[in-house]
Amino acid sequence: MKLSDKWFTALSEDEKGSLVFVNGRQELDEFRLSGKMKIRIEIRWPYEADEQGLPTESASLLIDEIEPLIRKAMEKDKLAIMTGNYTGGGMKYWVYYARTERVFGERLNTVLEPYETLPLEIECEIDADWEEYLDMLSMQE
Repeated sequence: MKLSDKWFTALSEDEKGSLVFVNGRQELDEFRLSGKMKIRIEIRWPYEADEQGLPTESASLLIDEIEPLIRKAMEKDKLAIMTGNYTGGGMKYWVYYARTERVFGERLNTVLEPYETLPLEIECEIDADWEEYLDMLSMQE
């Protein structure tokens, strides 16, 4: 299975009415239909925000530094793939679909080890039908 690097961007709002930028990955049907990645893992990072709810410059620099490191660690052998990410309302979300949460957690800890402890919130649940992903795809124009 070939992993696409084709993305779309859409605008949405959170429950408080704050603007949220949605970046969704396209062309993942082979992975979705394979049934191998049934665990949806959401990593949420409440960051330091400006008046519009977007990351401050320092928060943005740290997010931009860490995001590709996590993605590379997870996708190098397709343990997990990032399907989307959301930025706005004082929160950064990364959504992955994974084969196993244990190894995902180990790799995440390894990637983040050089950094000060971040206030990350992580949620894992079975989503064999990739419902969250399909919902996000519906935001495409």
